[in-house]
Amino acid sequence: MKEVLFLNPVFQERIWGGNRLHEEFGYEIPSDKTGECWAISGHKNGEATIKNGEWKGESLAHLYANHPEFFGEKEKGQNFPLLVKVLDAKADLSVQVHPGDEYAQEFEGELGKTECWYVLDCQPNAKIVYGHNAKTKEELKTWIEEGKWSELLHEVPVQKGDFFYVPSGMVHAIGEGIMILEIQQSSDTTYRVYDYDRKDDAGNLRELHLKQALDVITVPCEYPVCKKVEEHTKGGVVTTLAEEHYFSVYRWDIDGIFHWQQKAPYTLVSIIDGAGRLIVDGTSYELQKGDHFLLPYDVTDTQWEGKFTAVLANNSQKRA
Repeated sequence: MKEVLFLNPVFQERIWGGNRLHEEFGYEIPSDKTGECWAISGHKNGEATIKNGEWKGESLAHLYANHPEFFGEKEKGQNFPLLVKVLDAKADLSVQVHPGDEYAQEFEGELGKTECWYVLDCQPNAKIVYGHNAKTKEELKTWIEEGKWSELLHEVPVQKGDFFYVPSGMVHAIGEGIMILEIQQSSDTTYRVYDYDRKDDAGNLRELHLKQALDVITVPCEYPVCKKVEEHTKGGVVTTLAEEHYFSVYRWDIDGIFHWQQKAPYTLVSIIDGAGRLIVDGTSYELQKGDHFLLPYDVTDTQWEGKFTAVLANNSQKRA
């Protein structure tokens, strides 16, 4: 095929959402309560479609299910394994946790949800909830029941460019005024632990999922360590943010002409700032902030030109 696949995002309205997805990226969003852009998604709750070329209008889910050769696989896949989002937290998100694969498959019928966050922008003094302070399950349960949130929750200040790896089982929450790029397993299962007694548009308290949360929260909390490695090369700087079980994530800062050969079966790319172009097999693709696309298996030799920043992800596999 040797064709770069650009994606049409799917937008999700959320009680905590805003309008920065339009202001920052120019997206046509459904309202000023838009919290999520599902930028590269094969999930049934928000299937992105191909924007260009032979497969224009087809869903990524259909392509993955019916053309495994595009993804370096020999057999048809069931569900595209990764999901890339842009989140606009105008208000605090709920304190939540996601299950691992085994629990999610047994009780939810889908993958677990390990994710990571790249902070695109944030207001001064922004912070996230990243983990908890309970030492035992009993202490965790007691503090939740008694509403001892200040004792329980571990808060971390954030700034633009920060990166956080959030494994399943970790309590977390994105704070007010933060915009992030999220790369995760393709799952839509979230268990709310606490939601600030917030009410929905109908005046009802939002549902909590305390039983499930207590089942899956890791106690004591385990904080992952991702080794950040910068490589300066002709045309740019490549920064490794994470190379983990479910995905590997990299940031590129391109300034000039950069040659790159794809080693993974496929790669997901999000342009988060600047502009440029990508040349593949003699075909030139214009790139701008807010573009999201997929490099299929047969796209190997690439040339990138311009001045831009991109975040790339793959599912940690190598070519056979």
